[in-house]
Amino acid sequence: MRKPLVAALSALALAGLGAVPAGAATGAAAEPTAPASTAGKGVDTDTVTSVAHDAVTSTTANLSRVTAPKAQAVDFAGTVSLSNCSGSVVRMPDSEADDPALVMSNGHCLEAGFPEPGEVIVDQPSSRTFGLLNSAGTRVATLRADKIAYATMTDTDVSLYQLTSTYQQIQDSYDIQALELNSARPTAGTAISVVSGYWKRIYSCSVDGFAYRLREGAWTWKDSVRYTSACDTIGGTSGSPVVDDATGKVVAVNNTGNEDGARCTDNNPCEVDESGNITVREGINYGQQTYQIIPCVGLDNKIDLSRPGCTLPKP
Repeated sequence: MRKPLVAALSALALAGLGAVPAGAATGAAAEPTAPASTAGKGVDTDTVTSVAHDAVTSTTANLSRVTAPKAQAVDFAGTVSLSNCSGSVVRMPDSEADDPALVMSNGHCLEAGFPEPGEVIVDQPSSRTFGLLNSAGTRVATLRADKIAYATMTDTDVSLYQLTSTYQQIQDSYDIQALELNSARPTAGTAISVVSGYWKRIYSCSVDGFAYRLREGAWTWKDSVRYTSACDTIGGTSGSPVVDDATGKVVAVNNTGNEDGARCTDNNPCEVDESGNITVREGINYGQQTYQIIPCVGLDNKIDLSRPGCTLPKP
């Protein structure tokens, strides 16, 4: 996971006590002006392979609407800045305009710290605030949560905050629409953009492939998206939406990368295949797919882990 920026020094002092998620940034989200270092997590097995990757760039992406999303050049509208991470206002394909809006980020970006392996948080009160950005990356509003609807770092690395505002209220007040989650699994070669509200920076690349298991410290994630090397995301980009350039829909949430070439350690995730073999890809970054969230969201945008087809981890 991406290392919290202000917490980087304290993380060194606490090495071995807990993994430091790649992409998070701690402290106030006061208009950052310079990039920071990255981080990640892992464990290990037997065979280790070091792999270098070629950069593949892409250009356009898109943000979606409360109604009938249309593809457009990628910008920051609908993304948010957190105190330590990035995020976005998201909707499901069947979300209604009067539903309470959801903000998506990483589980490791929670204000209370990282969930433990196996821990799942549902409907926990929260008054966290988010800086809403317009297309130019200008903060135009402060949105407030009333609860953490769902969060975990098991199998995936995601948090969903329920806001006190509806999609329609946000659109009417700021002319900003939510990004829609794509119900389809992305494919290798898909042109993507990682849109960081924290840094107000857009990374363009392609889906290089998928990691059967991605291990980092105490955590393991399933079927993670591996980027081509052009998406050289940094600390503070955790929680950024990963947008399919062709559809303008969100296919993943950015969360980690291998900093130093170490295997399966904090800030150095490794890939583990179905046979237990390990591959280390120094400098390569990853996201967690989001299509599996959609079956778990029901009427009025309520998280319902008992719904048919819902495979998200349960408490």
